[in-house]
Amino acid sequence: MLRLLRARHLTSIIPNRTLLLSKPFSTTPPPWTETVDYLDESGSVISTSPGARPAIPKQDSTFLAGSVPLPVSHPVAAARLASLALRHPWGPDLLSRLDSLPSPPSFSVLLTSISSLPSSDPTPSLSLFNWAKRQSWCEPSQSEPMFNLVLQRLKGSEHSEHVLKLFDEMLSLGEKDQELLAQFSPSLNLAVQLLASGSLLEPSFACFKKLKDHGFTHFTTQTFNSMITLFLTKGLPYKAFEIYESMETSQCSLDSETYELMVPALAKSGRLDSALKLFSDMKLREDNKNRPCFGIYQSLVDSLGKAGRLDAATGLYREMQNLGYKPTNATNASIIEALVKAGKLDAGMELWEEMKRVGFRPNFSLYTMIVEANAKSGKLDTAASLFNEMEKAGFFPTPATYACLIEMHSAAGQVDPAMRAYGSMLNAGVRPGLGTFTSLLTLLAKKKLIDLAAKILLEMKASGFPVEVNASDMLMVYIKEGSTELALKWLRFMDSAGIRTNNFIIRQLFESCMKTGMYESARPLLETYVGSAGKVDWILYTSILAHLVRCQAEANERAIMEILSITKHKAHEFLCDLFTGPEQRKKPVLTFVREFFQGIDYESEENAARYFVNVLLNYLVLMGQMNRARCVWKVAYESKLFPKAIVFDQHIAWSLDVRNLSVGAALVSVVHTLHRFRKRMLYYGVVPRRIKLVTGPTLKMVVAQVLESLESPFEVSKVVLRAPGDAVLEWFKKPIVQQFLLNEIPSKGDVLMHKLNVLFPSSAPEVRALSPPKPFSMGK
Repeated sequence: MLRLLRARHLTSIIPNRTLLLSKPFSTTPPPWTETVDYLDESGSVISTSPGARPAIPKQDSTFLAGSVPLPVSHPVAAARLASLALRHPWGPDLLSRLDSLPSPPSFSVLLTSISSLPSSDPTPSLSLFNWAKRQSWCEPSQSEPMFNLVLQRLKGSEHSEHVLKLFDEMLSLGEKDQELLAQFSPSLNLAVQLLASGSLLEPSFACFKKLKDHGFTHFTTQTFNSMITLFLTKGLPYKAFEIYESMETSQCSLDSETYELMVPALAKSGRLDSALKLFSDMKLREDNKNRPCFGIYQSLVDSLGKAGRLDAATGLYREMQNLGYKPTNATNASIIEALVKAGKLDAGMELWEEMKRVGFRPNFSLYTMIVEANAKSGKLDTAASLFNEMEKAGFFPTPATYACLIEMHSAAGQVDPAMRAYGSMLNAGVRPGLGTFTSLLTLLAKKKLIDLAAKILLEMKASGFPVEVNASDMLMVYIKEGSTELALKWLRFMDSAGIRTNNFIIRQLFESCMKTGMYESARPLLETYVGSAGKVDWILYTSILAHLVRCQAEANERAIMEILSITKHKAHEFLCDLFTGPEQRKKPVLTFVREFFQGIDYESEENAARYFVNVLLNYLVLMGQMNRARCVWKVAYESKLFPKAIVFDQHIAWSLDVRNLSVGAALVSVVHTLHRFRKRMLYYGVVPRRIKLVTGPTLKMVVAQVLESLESPFEVSKVVLRAPGDAVLEWFKKPIVQQFLLNEIPSKGDVLMHKLNVLFPSSAPEVRALSPPKPFSMGK
């Protein structure tokens, strides 16, 4: 009996497929197409009865269950329609069955059936919707809820075609009637929101723009928010700002979501003033009962800190803490980084200590930043302490952190901390970079720890870095500091390690050895320089000759002469031939000197040639070779190496300027020029009013002492020796002056040579004159 009653109850609530699938009713009831089997507890059939069917044709308000007429409830009718759509989701079969309904369903039944369909598959809902909107009883003014229901089942980008189709249908229905367009506003807004939430940029913006072009003013705040979110997600903040501006001009009010979107977006794009204004408006709104979210504070603090507006950033940071928000690692790192970059390291460290007091555990990036900041600001003790604390906290320092500490310790000249950091870096398995090696080598070079520097350089070479530049830089450090012995030791290490340096540094070290008198060490350096195609120019050769001029020991003289021969410079051949006789040269000395000076390229070597003449005349005077020295001066003056030395101002004044000459060149030029003045005055009868010898403060006493021994009429002033022309003419007539100017030794006790020995006591020119230098390289 219980099973029978259950069966009768089911027949009253289960939709009958015969009713929905039968053809339109005629005046007689349709044939029975389905039956109901009544079973007992064992499953045996008790009886069989006809299924449910309408009691009255063309009405679905009642139906017969067996022979009992029962009313059809609203939910049952909606369930029957939904079950039909689920059984036949789409196609002609569904349409034929819907068209064969005994009577059209009411609009509420249709909406209920659509809403009861599962949202995972929108096909049944679309099928019912498409069938309903073609029916004559479906008015457009009543279809908005049905559009809305269907759109709610079209979430996701895969249904964008259906959403666009529904949007176009609603827009076409509302084009001629603005009231109808306004009536469709919930569904139109929903369509735009669905497209935006599906990350469909172009379709959603196209629909949004179409609505604006049609004069649609019923946008909702959620629609604006969805468009702003889409543009921000796609990396188009300026388009989002345009949507926000149109939102401000519309009648939509800003909600909390709008503020949470726009304030961070404006701050990150650099529009800080606009972001702060919007943030203030948010806090002043009466209907906004919720406090600003954490993301707003975080973005403002970060952006203001990066922009250098530290007061505003710090104020918002404190306000965020007062509201109960706990700053994240990123926020703390941002505010501390801003303080450090602004040069307010002390304020950053105070905030650091405050964070640690409240139990905040700094993260890796924060530790790294604060260690490097203290190191770069010179607080190396604090940086080292924080570095140790970082290691104890379990954080593995980055190569940049190691490099920063090592470089800062090296810059401060602290060898032990730098080497400890370097050892810790190697023990941690971190490969030092080029900058780390360079800073360490520079430090060790300055501290003259050459053995330790050699160890570091070999490790650098083993790491695969090119070491030639760093090794050469260290060599230059020793050379510039005057540590020639260390430089030579470092160069020997480089040779043993197979590290080569350049000719420029070899030349610098050679010159350093020459200055310190280490001629035995200088010789192999010059041989290396010449052997590697290094150019021995006029300057280098003349500098070696200058060392010969200043040399005092005979052994050193021979060493320097050997060095001069190694240069293989043409000036050395000239110097050797200059001391030979005319029989060996096969030409007079003046002709020989002229031929040599004709081979000089004065356009590129004028200054170098002038330097060579000065040093050579020094050497010739010291060697007592006045005749050869006068020939060199005569040819140099003819070659316009000293164009402004001699000035003839008609009958007013004749002058000789020796301020830019060496001591020997000045003496030779004075003798030679006075000889020229004597010839003009005696042979041509031209006597100037006065004669001046412009010597400058340095050469004044040298020239004055030479002329004083000959009882000259020249008066000594600050920088000039001057005398009247007539007095000089009478002076020229004296035999001793004539012998002096003609390069003949006066007979009065060798006066001139005695004065030269007084001027150059260490050179012994008389001894040198007896044994002229022998050429080592030319074999003469």
